[in-house]
Amino acid sequence: MHGSGAQWVPPAEALSSARVVDLARWLRDRGTADLEDPSDFRALQAWSAVHPDLFWEAVLRFFEVDLVDEPTAVLADRRMPGATWFPGATLNFGHHLLRHGTPDRPAVVLVREDGTGEALTFAELRAQVGAVAARLAGLGVGAGDRVVAYLPNCVEGVVAFVACALLGATWSQTGLDYAPGAAADRLAQLEPKVLLAGAGYLFRGEVRDRRAEAHELRGLLPGLEHTIVVPTAGLALPLDEASSSWAEALAVPAEPSPVPLPFDHPLWVLFTSGTTGRPKGIVHGHGGALLEQLALTGLHADLGPDDVYFWYTSPNWMMWNAQVCGLLVGATVVLYDGNPTSPDTDALWRVAADLGVTVLGVSPGYLQACARAGVEPARDLDLRALRTVAVTGSVLPPSGNAWVREHVGAHVQVASMSGGTDVVGVFLAGSPTLPVWDGEISSVALGVALEVWDDDGRPVLPGTAGELVVTSPMPSMPLRFLADPDGSAYRDAYFSTFPGVWRHGDSITLTERGTVVVHGRSDSTLNRHGVRIGSAEIYAAVEALAEVEDSLVVGIELADGGYWMPMFVVAAAGADAGALPEAVRAQVRRVASPRHVPDEVVVVPALPHTRTGKKLEVPVKRILQGADPGRVSSEGAVDDPAALRWLVAWARARRSA
Repeated sequence: MHGSGAQWVPPAEALSSARVVDLARWLRDRGTADLEDPSDFRALQAWSAVHPDLFWEAVLRFFEVDLVDEPTAVLADRRMPGATWFPGATLNFGHHLLRHGTPDRPAVVLVREDGTGEALTFAELRAQVGAVAARLAGLGVGAGDRVVAYLPNCVEGVVAFVACALLGATWSQTGLDYAPGAAADRLAQLEPKVLLAGAGYLFRGEVRDRRAEAHELRGLLPGLEHTIVVPTAGLALPLDEASSSWAEALAVPAEPSPVPLPFDHPLWVLFTSGTTGRPKGIVHGHGGALLEQLALTGLHADLGPDDVYFWYTSPNWMMWNAQVCGLLVGATVVLYDGNPTSPDTDALWRVAADLGVTVLGVSPGYLQACARAGVEPARDLDLRALRTVAVTGSVLPPSGNAWVREHVGAHVQVASMSGGTDVVGVFLAGSPTLPVWDGEISSVALGVALEVWDDDGRPVLPGTAGELVVTSPMPSMPLRFLADPDGSAYRDAYFSTFPGVWRHGDSITLTERGTVVVHGRSDSTLNRHGVRIGSAEIYAAVEALAEVEDSLVVGIELADGGYWMPMFVVAAAGADAGALPEAVRAQVRRVASPRHVPDEVVVVPALPHTRTGKKLEVPVKRILQGADPGRVSSEGAVDDPAALRWLVAWARARRSA
């Protein structure tokens, strides 16, 4: 089924030449899988879910992963947690980032919001990685050591990460926008040997000087031996006896020399948002991250050496890591340093046009901002190279698909996806060979044994909302959490509800045609009079109003058995704030249903989010329930602490009224 009423239908060439079709043919020709029609993505996905061992071994062989030592098995232990993938295999993730790409083709391109930038070809990237790896080795960094960074989105960060991967050092980073204490809450958990420290970044037309903050962070990292000072935004930390410059790190040429590492050797540590407690450090391995990202970039996104891959992200988010992985298939990756709506709301579209971007990744919020601002990319810019707009970070309402179709181009695929820092990858994704329906994600991702369960652990019928669970292991599931020696925090996070089965915490519906509707986090799902309501349905209605810039809805169970569902909205510039509550109620009643209408609509000056743009539904719900704000939220983990403080004060005033 390649159409049947879909709003976007894959072109004929995709059904014959996409790499995922090549993989299906490869599997069929080897007798590994009985796939009659190689263009039938759903048949491939169903086979991969039943046979995860065969599928992930196929990814490894199809992409010709360079193994130093062969594995003794594929999936030696299927238990979750604790699955053992490819025991005995040795490889190196960094080596694979440097394997492909024409030497004189751009590998990494940086664009700043003021229009300046820089680039490295694949040959230059290889040379700089070799030099920095040698410098780190000279500082005593080797396999098992940790290197962290406090940097903006910059080329130096990519170079340093690849160098660490070559050596077997574990990498982690935060952006310069984090306060020193919030950065230390994360990075100090690794007890790093070396810090790479920037000094400033550009945002909304201003250079933010962070030299004092970078200096303070150095003192908050116990055991730190050395700091490499990276000049950023025209600023640099002063050198001292325990630091050296980025220029020194590049001074001595050296050929990249990858260290062979076990499949599950730690590659990087990514952190949860930290909005409800100390951020959890999630450790991923070289092999698991490599296979997951080959599937994501090479199969779902169909990226190759002729592509330009641009995802607006920050160093604080897993999508930075995923974006860099475009190098695995030889694509050019584009970094953006600054605000996505500066100097104008169409900033990202202009970058896409200027660089011939083929796959562009944005958030639903950015598409909504473009719609409110009246941006017309198709009219004003040459976007003929663009074939895919990928979207993640929060639920994409149907209006987002429609806006891309009408204002970017009907030929452009909107590839929504959903996954997480937890697996540094996806559970749900699009494919160049699948149609797209507005408001739906096209498919369960390859290699994912996904089911939808009710609260009692029973599968629900298609069309029914329930918990997203994964019943078979994936190689990119975490190796462990930091500061979790007995694994209890890891088990509690994913396996405490349904032992042996991964519960991700998302409420979803699997449709009869195989698409997926994401309703939001299951722990913030609205449950009015026993009926579960997805907050995404309410956001889709409300944020379609031109008068609304942002919104947040939560449901509060009351002590008397009642239920209170307030909604907080930020008025758009020029909107009549006094008339907004009734306009919101009317819109929700008309677009969703009377059951979805909030009990109270509160106009607020601003709303806080995680630093990756996610709504703070659970922390705000707990604050409204009377929880100690300091225990359920962290100002250092939100993008607007003043907005969070406003909500805390409002909640206190309401309780005392």
